[in-house]
Parts: sequence; C-alpha cells; structure tokens
Amino acid sequence: MGRAVPDTKGRRQAPPRPRNPLAAVLASCRAAFIGIGLVSGIINVLTLTSSVFMMQVYDRVLGSQSVPTLVALSGIAVAAYLFQGWLDILRGRVLALIGERVDAEVGPKVHAAVTDLPLRRQEANREALQPFRQLEAVRGFLSGAGPVALFDMPWMPIYLLICFLLHPLVGLLTLAGALVLVCLTLLTEVKSKAPASAALEAQSERNAAADAAQRGAEAVRAMGMLPALAARWQKAHEGYLLAQRRANYVVGGLSATAKMLRLVLQSALLGLGGFLAIRGQISSGSIIAGSIIGSRALAPVDQAIASWRAFVAARQGYQRLNALLTLFPDQQKSFVLPPPTKTLVVEDLVVAAPGSAGPIVRRVSLKLEAGQALGIIGPSASGKSTLARALVGVWPPRNGAVMLDGAALDQWSPEAIGPSIGYLPQDMQLFDGTVAENIARFNPEVDSAGVIDAAKAAAFHEQVLSLSDGYNTRVGLAGAQLSMGQKQRLGLARALYGKPFLVVLDEPNSNLDAEGEAAVSAAIAGLKGRGAIAVVIAHRPSAIAAVDLILVMRQGEAVAFGPKEKVLAKTVQNAHQLLARSRERVGGGPAGGSGV
Repeated sequence: MGRAVPDTKGRRQAPPRPRNPLAAVLASCRAAFIGIGLVSGIINVLTLTSSVFMMQVYDRVLGSQSVPTLVALSGIAVAAYLFQGWLDILRGRVLALIGERVDAEVGPKVHAAVTDLPLRRQEANREALQPFRQLEAVRGFLSGAGPVALFDMPWMPIYLLICFLLHPLVGLLTLAGALVLVCLTLLTEVKSKAPASAALEAQSERNAAADAAQRGAEAVRAMGMLPALAARWQKAHEGYLLAQRRANYVVGGLSATAKMLRLVLQSALLGLGGFLAIRGQISSGSIIAGSIIGSRALAPVDQAIASWRAFVAARQGYQRLNALLTLFPDQQKSFVLPPPTKTLVVEDLVVAAPGSAGPIVRRVSLKLEAGQALGIIGPSASGKSTLARALVGVWPPRNGAVMLDGAALDQWSPEAIGPSIGYLPQDMQLFDGTVAENIARFNPEVDSAGVIDAAKAAAFHEQVLSLSDGYNTRVGLAGAQLSMGQKQRLGLARALYGKPFLVVLDEPNSNLDAEGEAAVSAAIAGLKGRGAIAVVIAHRPSAIAAVDLILVMRQGEAVAFGPKEKVLAKTVQNAHQLLARSRERVGGGPAGGSGV
C-alpha cells in the first residue's frame, strides 16, 4: 500500500493511483488511432462517390448524351471504390492488430492476477476463466465494427451540412432522423445496461456450477449426486437464458426499430426530393444524392446500435478487468538479494485468511538456524497450515514478519525467492505435463540430474522408472494418472528440487505407506545434513522423527517451542511413546536416497 507523502509545501498528498494496464496499452496505440481517424476521414469522403456519380449521370450525362463523359465518370468512380475498399481493409486490419496487442500485453497480467486472486480474497472469482472472457470481449470489440462506427460519427455533421446545401428541407428531415436515432441509442444504453449485467452474472453462476460438478466428478458418480447437481445447473442455466433473452429483446428490438426508421427516412428523403424536383427547386440527380447522403449520415448511429451488445460486453469487461488488475499493480523491480543460507526468523507473526478480518495465527515468534528441522504439531484448526502458508509467502502477514537471513520475504520477488523455497501443501496440486516437468517446477531448462536427485530423495525414482514412459510420463490433469501416494511423493520431489534452503512440508505423509514415511524422514535428515531448514507439519508421529525442535500450536497461538524431547515431555501425554517411535524411525534407517 502506498503512503501519503508531503509535497514541497509540507502538505500531505495521496499516493499516486496505479495506472490501469488496459488504459496504458490503449494510450500506447494513440498513433495508430490517429492514423485510423485519418483513414476514416478519407473513407468517408470517398463514400460520397456514389452520390456524386449519380448526380453527374442524371444532370450531365443524360442531358448531354455524352458516352465519353459516362465512361470517364465510371472509371473515376471505380478507382474511388477500389481505393475506398483497400482503405477499409487496412483500417480493419489495424484495429485487429490493436486488439491483439491489448490481448498480448494484458493477457499475462490477467493470468498472473487470476492465479494470485484466491490468495488475496476468499470470494475469488467463481469462474476462473471469466477474466479471460472479459479480455476477449474487449479484444473482440476493438477488432469489430464498433470502433468503425465511432470513427464515422464525427462525419455526421458534414453529411448533414451537405444535405442542407442540397436543400434546407432535405437537411431538416435528415437532422430529425438523426435526432431520433440518437435518442434510440441513448435508450439502448439505459435499457440494456441492467439486463446485460444480469446476463453476465447468470452466465458466471451457470459455468461455476458446471465447473464444480466436473472437479468433483468422482464423488458425483460414486454417490449418485448427478441429478441434484444437474438440477442446480439447470436452474442456473434457466436464469442465464432468461437474462440473456431480456438483453436480446432490448437490444434486438431497438436495433430493428433503428433499421426500420432509417429505411423510412430513406424513402421519405426520396419522396421529398421528388416533390422538390417537381417544384423545380432541386435537380433530378439531387433526388438520389440526397437519399444516399442522408442514409449515410445516419449509418454510424445505426451501426452503433447494432454493435451495442459487443460494446456493453467490452465496457463491462474493461471495468471488471480494471478492478481486478488494480489489486495487482506492477511491482517495482526488487533489489537483487543473495539467496538465503543462514536463518529463518518469525517475529510476532499475525496471519489472517484472505478477505477475513479475524486472525488465524496470533503473535508467533521463533528462530531456526541452518541445519535445523522444526516439527509443528497441534489439534485440527489450530493454525498450523496457515503458519506454513505465511512461512513460504503465500499469505502475507497481517502484522509481524517472516525473515530469511534478516530480510523480509517481500524484499524478494516470488521469482527470485522461489528456487530457495520448497513447499508441499496439504492440498497438493499437480499440473498437466510430464513427471519431469512437474518435479522441475516447469522450468523451461530442465536439470535432468537435479530432477533425478530430487526423485531419489523422495524415494520416488524407482516408481518413476516403472511408469510407462518414465520421467516423460504425463501425469494428466491434476495428476489423474497417479495414485495419491505417487502424487504426494512427486510433490515432495518437487519441493526438494533445486536444493532449496527452506522446505515446508504440510502433512507430507498423509497418503504414504511405511516406506514413504521413511522417505520423508530421510529427506528431512538430508536437508539438515546440507545446511537447509526444514519445517514439518504433522499429526502422525513418524513425520517428526527427524526434527530437532517442536512448536505446539493451539487456537492460533504457540503454546510451546523448543527441543523435541523437552516440549513433548511437557505438552503430550504419551510423549515417551512418541519419542520411542521417533528413535526407532531414525535408528531403523530410512528408505530411499538422501541426495536432497
């Protein structure tokens, strides 16, 4: 958060507001928009070709019976039409390139924001793909006919002036039609705003219901939940159809009304022109010219109404993307600090869930030196996993600090500190890709030796070799091709990849057998042996077999911290049994490699 700073006169000034990335990209395209405006001006001038050509044919060629004049006028008209068509194609392509540039520059920011949004707010977007659809709406509008109508609208007064020059009554009739269409445009804005917004919300609810059913497909099938979830989706779908129907009725009805009025006006201009020609006040060519120019004067408004649905979607997408990206302003480039190698210090740490007012972890303090391992124990909902998230920088502290080698975590960028941190969350997620890619954290330059070392440290190497394609085996979406135990070992290998300094393991043995538990103990011992820091959160005693220190948490507070034997003896009733099991686990020799 920015702080108010004093100006040169000592007054407090508000911090500068973060610039909207969408506005910044559009501003960088200012030269292209100016060029499109100039091209649109030429196109609108060339649009007069048909009316001028008809006036000349009716007033000059038919009167003079001159075929050479007709041929010359026809040649000029065809050349003008060809030039106009080429400019129209050029304008459309430039608008498409602007849309692509907006997508290319803002898309990565949207992806980063969508990824981090659940870490900022509990009520994160119910549908993860919605911001991308909003970006697509903005890009689609910029590449479509909507901007063309906006660039053509400034030429409406010029067309009206030409109509007045033909005859004041022609100009007045065209002006009256323009005012009616403008009123229809404003009415479209007022009437379509609420239905369009309701349709967007209903669409999000419908897609979220379908996504939830898909993610829980196993439970849905096994427990016969499909009819109930299908009914829930159907209700959301009907709400979406109703909202979409209302929006379509409003925009479609007003668009059809505008088109009908334009046709009526065009016929009225022909009739008025015929009446004035009979009275001898205009020429016969001016009858056709007045009708064409009057219709062309109203075309931008008609086109704007036809594109109103895309405009409303783009405007809503722009506003929502702006609100989303404001939460994630571009970070200033962090000063490059050396990787941590010495200490982990937690000072008076207070942590709350994203978007929650009440803290989950309260005033926790501890210090770990390189080569030490800490076990965090306590009853369920005591704040253990929340503390783990704070230690690796997933949830920012409400108060206090988490420091590595004396520097708070936020002094590093996530990309800079990431290789120094290994994290195995309780709800572990794998990504569609190969086993090697998942272990290597999808680094473009995979260190094969490092991947194998990490797999051996997690006692996962032999299991990988038994897979169909070894390390090139695709794990499937969310690791669907692997068992729960294999997923957990792969997650452990990923946490150990690259020899990170701080490794935090949240329930690392929840899905492991005895061999896997021994691998966890071996991994912790290996971390201590090479001077790293390990933090293990556990309910089962085997997970803390190799730790030196214990932190006991209850109701979000640290009630005991110190050497394992002393803390367990004071806080746990069956401490002697736990210590005996720990000695057996360590003394029995863990399975798997130790090349952490």
